[in-house]
Amino acid sequence: MELVVDFPGGAKVDAHVGGFTIKTDQPPYGGGEGSAPTPFAVFLASIGACAGIYVLGFCKQRGLPTEGIRIIQNMQSNPLSSMVEAITLEIQVPESFPAKYHEALVRSADQCAVKKHLEHPPKFNVFTTVK
Repeated sequence: MELVVDFPGGAKVDAHVGGFTIKTDQPPYGGGEGSAPTPFAVFLASIGACAGIYVLGFCKQRGLPTEGIRIIQNMQSNPLSSMVEAITLEIQVPESFPAKYHEALVRSADQCAVKKHLEHPPKFNVFTTVK
């Protein structure tokens, strides 16, 4: 899979993948306009969204309604390094959601491909070329 990144102006950076454009920007205090999430916010959002895909798939396979289900994601950062040290995903379900599926929802969210890649990160190769 190839993803192309370009620079449309200011502090904006766009990523193009599969016919889609993911727009990012920096907040005003970081030299941007705040017109889009930061790249790091998009990265963090991909974790919760990925878990959501697995929860959605679990429910669809069993004919369970998804209305009222949501995932709340929280991050805890190290105050010295500002690095995220822990991520919590809370799957909120309505009272009507069958209790017998609560743990299975957790197991389905735990299958998230983004999470698995963070647990076993890829190697990075960064270089320049002249075009």
